[in-house]
Amino acid sequence: MAYQNIAASLSPQDIQEIKAALQTVQKKMPFLITLSTEERRKLVKMGDKSLAFVNNSITAAQSNREILPATFDVEELVQDYQLAAALTELLTSMQQLTEQVDDTLMAVGSEAMTSSLTVYDYVKTASKKTPGLKTVAEQLGERFKAIGKGKSAKTPVS
Repeated sequence: MAYQNIAASLSPQDIQEIKAALQTVQKKMPFLITLSTEERRKLVKMGDKSLAFVNNSITAAQSNREILPATFDVEELVQDYQLAAALTELLTSMQQLTEQVDDTLMAVGSEAMTSSLTVYDYVKTASKKTPGLKTVAEQLGERFKAIGKGKSAKTPVS
């Protein structure tokens, strides 16, 4: 669908229900962890192409248990693979949702900034003739004091 002006809102109840749903998702996966950058760097990675390799290694392990050390836990390998496959599927869905939220946030933020820039332009112009607007114009103008020379007020950085 092509982007059009977004005219929507979320009620406080909607926000609470969405947060509760996200908490439910987290509660369903109490095993989730957070890795440090160093830990991530050290781990052997399994991507999409590796799923078939792992699946084939499970078949080989199940068919040839006698060649593996007695301490090797084939069932744990199967469980890890099944969890990895399930998490891959969930991650894809979550990434799609995150991308939509991010794109919508960018678009609606742009709409708000564009409208605010229009208000600022009118306030600046009107402040020259309308008493009491000079302070408002200065307050709104604070947003652009950090922008260096050569940058347009129409394309704010943040």
